[in-house]
Amino acid sequence: MVAFADVLAARDALTGQLPVTPLWTYPALNDVTGATVYVKHENVQPVGAFKVRGGLTLLASMPESMRRDGLVTWSTGNHAQSIAYACREFGVAGTIVMPEAASTEKVRAVRMLGATVALHGRDMDAAQAHAAQLVGERGGHLVSPGDTPELIAGVGTIYVEIFEAVPDLDAVIVPVGSGTGAAAASIVARATRPGCAVIGVQSTASPAAYESWRSGECVQRPNQTTVDGLATGRGYELPQRLLRDALTDFLLVTDAQIVAAQRLMATHAHTLAEGAGAAALAAVLANPDRFRDRRVAVVCTGGNASAGEIATLAAVAA
Repeated sequence: MVAFADVLAARDALTGQLPVTPLWTYPALNDVTGATVYVKHENVQPVGAFKVRGGLTLLASMPESMRRDGLVTWSTGNHAQSIAYACREFGVAGTIVMPEAASTEKVRAVRMLGATVALHGRDMDAAQAHAAQLVGERGGHLVSPGDTPELIAGVGTIYVEIFEAVPDLDAVIVPVGSGTGAAAASIVARATRPGCAVIGVQSTASPAAYESWRSGECVQRPNQTTVDGLATGRGYELPQRLLRDALTDFLLVTDAQIVAAQRLMATHAHTLAEGAGAAALAAVLANPDRFRDRRVAVVCTGGNASAGEIATLAAVAA
């Protein structure tokens, strides 16, 4: 399991490596939502997404003997860039298995960070199997994007920053793919702000984490969302254990609602968000009665919008 003490240790490890990211509120966005919405801008991280906190925490805590063997993981994009960035910073060999349909921009970004990219399979399940096969054949340390405690501890530093900046929040809303972010938020809220609700949000087109949380056991579900950061077809055991203990609620939104929230982020918060980065705002917009007159933090988990996403936003705007 992961404890609040692990999050504080991660914060110490990240000191000097990553600055505190901005937390802004925008009058135009507040007017549309009827709430006071604080946007945590993880899109300004060096890889454009929050997961870099976890990658650096993992490498900082890893013994040199393990670093020498290199890391192997699987990802659709942001976790891949996180591990690639951390490997570059610590001088470690990294191999990232990505589905064959992964965003061209994200594949290029991972390679530019110095990691080896192996494109394999049509989905994350196939990528995971190939990553395990590579470790069996060549060695290395296999890193799960969901079930690695250090990743959750690193991500938890986001919520320490949020609660220090705005202690009297009513709710924090977190997009869920594997569930590491929502699990981390739950840990920090329970330790420091137990009166603040922590709410996860996932796409109706890929509801595996949502269904796992509701059923109390990890399940597989169709993985059909077009939102890369939410595209997981199964629940991950470690985040789900943490979510069962402390998550307040879990909401679903459609891919279309996420696109609408992306547009609002661009027009009302001056922010280009990838789909997952706008999912928390989509949940606020889809539940106006629940969040009206509340003080709410939404995490813009990433800004790595693909060319296709940008084109879609432009078409909607037109």
